[in-house]
Amino acid sequence: MYCRKIHYRFLIVVAALLSNLAAAAPSPTTTVAPALPMRVEGAIRGVWIPTPDHTDFFTTRATIDTQLRELADVGISTVFVVMWNQGRTLYPSRVMKAFTGVEIDERMRGRDPLQEIIDAAKPLGIKVFAWFEFGFATDMNGGKGREIAEIKPQWVAMNAAGKPVIKNGFRWLNALDGEVQDFMLSLMMEVVEKYDVAGIQGDDRLPAMPSEGGYNPGTVALYEAAHEGRPPPSNAKDPAWVQWRADRLNHFMARIHGEAKRRKPTIVISMAPSVFPWSREEYLQDWPAWVRNGWVDNISPQLYRKDFNAYQATLRAITRAQVGETDIRRLTPGILLDAGKNYRASDQTITLMLEANRREGVAGEVFFFNEGVRARLPLLKKLYARSPQ
Repeated sequence: MYCRKIHYRFLIVVAALLSNLAAAAPSPTTTVAPALPMRVEGAIRGVWIPTPDHTDFFTTRATIDTQLRELADVGISTVFVVMWNQGRTLYPSRVMKAFTGVEIDERMRGRDPLQEIIDAAKPLGIKVFAWFEFGFATDMNGGKGREIAEIKPQWVAMNAAGKPVIKNGFRWLNALDGEVQDFMLSLMMEVVEKYDVAGIQGDDRLPAMPSEGGYNPGTVALYEAAHEGRPPPSNAKDPAWVQWRADRLNHFMARIHGEAKRRKPTIVISMAPSVFPWSREEYLQDWPAWVRNGWVDNISPQLYRKDFNAYQATLRAITRAQVGETDIRRLTPGILLDAGKNYRASDQTITLMLEANRREGVAGEVFFFNEGVRARLPLLKKLYARSPQ
């Protein structure tokens, strides 16, 4: 009986202590984590603007003015506007007029959309990047752009079986060929020299090529010359063969950087590749090397993850293993807002992704694409109003 009384008194004391501690602790309903700042001074808060097939942005100069004002109002600082797609430019191109006879996308005849966008964006403080979306691809399913392959059949990328490289419907040029590289560089430098753009951008097709490619005779000869006459492996995914071809694209990336900076030292070189290492294995894009060597001023890997946890895991792999601490300022991840009828990012998911960026020290992001941004103007205005105190 005595032991039971002591035990009972002990329980009373413990209960009292726990009650006091609970009273002293802050209530979870009254403790709110401080909101992370979303608007960082000087950061890219960007959006991709695709071809007229996907947006009415280019319809008229008035449409351009209206939509840019909408973007500026919510805090967008940068637009990446498609200027190269399916063998067509969205500016009058001397290069393409001389090559194919098609000076500009047929829907834009008599206009210069790039200059219209620059003129409309400047008073709003929006920076304009010329986005060379199609890169080393010529056409899709034999549509517009096929004339490039018809004029220069030797430029078409070949696989180990000697067949043209066509992946996901896209026909590819041999991105390792010097003439092909010269052609692509001439388009990019035409814009750098002619227009007051803030930057130029390539993506998962520039500089890139499916790893099935690289078996053109000229490329094979280069490989053999560097390997004591041995031909390249028939296995297109052989790691050393993949890296050899990726290194040739690395050299082209360095050349893009050098040529652009020589013409306009203030130009920003931006690339939006696939996620690494898939980018290297599938498209020969060894983009961490571009960052390490300073060949890009901005890198926007396409973190097109529909699930937030997958987005956060991929982001952390990039910030903690692929982009060093000193280069984190170059990183502006790409965020997918919509993917047709099958996916639409929720407001909560978008908010979580932006907050994850800031926690990782990433100051900005680029959204794909402008129509998804226009559908979320109130949300983005609210988020980008969160500035550092």
